[in-house]
Amino acid sequence: MSEAYLRYHDEEWGVPVHDDRKQFEFLILEGAQAGLSWSTILHKRDGYREAFAGFDVERVARFDKRRVEKLMQFPGIVRNRLKIESTISNAKAVLKLQDELGSLDRYLWSFVGHEPVVNRWNEMKQVPATSAESDALSKDLRKRGFKFVGSTIIYAHMQATGMVNDHLVGCFRHKACRQLR
Repeated sequence: MSEAYLRYHDEEWGVPVHDDRKQFEFLILEGAQAGLSWSTILHKRDGYREAFAGFDVERVARFDKRRVEKLMQFPGIVRNRLKIESTISNAKAVLKLQDELGSLDRYLWSFVGHEPVVNRWNEMKQVPATSAESDALSKDLRKRGFKFVGSTIIYAHMQATGMVNDHLVGCFRHKACRQLR
């Protein structure tokens, strides 16, 4: 495991996030991971921040076809046209959701009753790839026009943003993240 991956696990993964920009960042990064390893995306994270205006939703929503073509040449991200275009369309969907409901963060957390789901797994093979909550959230996001938000991607997003605590019980982060509720 790389130093960056260990630092991510030890300091960030599973910590409850309550910031719309950070939620948008994780939504985009998890979607970018589809078909790839998290390690690949983690190593390109700074590139994503540069390419997508620090995940400023309003700025990303204004990206045009010319910007897409520039991003297709930018080596700091995964240069997949569908993923790049989905980032822009997802930014537009976030703005619409914020206009309608006030906050992306509150909307996402509503699918877990605004409290982290704390699981008590002993082995990695027990950790699911999806849940009833990720199924429901994925379905609702797709209905709202979001892309790259299948249930597996959304479950990973929920884990990353602390909506679900899937650190193994024996991991020192399980208790630390549980206390951040």
